[in-house]
Amino acid sequence: MNIQIDDVTYVLVACCVQDQWTAHAVRADSGERYGIEVSAATESEATTRLTRWLQWQREHTRALETLQDAERAYHRAVAGAAFSGAEAQIAETKPSRAAMDAARNDLDDVRARRPNV
Repeated sequence: MNIQIDDVTYVLVACCVQDQWTAHAVRADSGERYGIEVSAATESEATTRLTRWLQWQREHTRALETLQDAERAYHRAVAGAAFSGAEAQIAETKPSRAAMDAARNDLDDVRARRPNV
């Protein structure tokens, strides 16, 4: 079974051993195994759990990248304001600090929604 999440296609591989289904993902572009292995009572449940985790993982990756971009912007603003007066430093860094804090909160929200697999 193939699924696509954003621009990545995964092949979901499921197998049954002693009435227990396991599923894992393989990246279609590289053939490399990706992520976690999940177990369930049925093939459908195992692939559903894995799909849910893959979708969450992509959302988590995006949120982390957004935070990292915001942190870099904040550090550039701090460096740019280094020789300004205290009030100017606050004014110059406040927007990027707010963006960084928002990105951190978004990442925390995504992490709180991690599926139990």
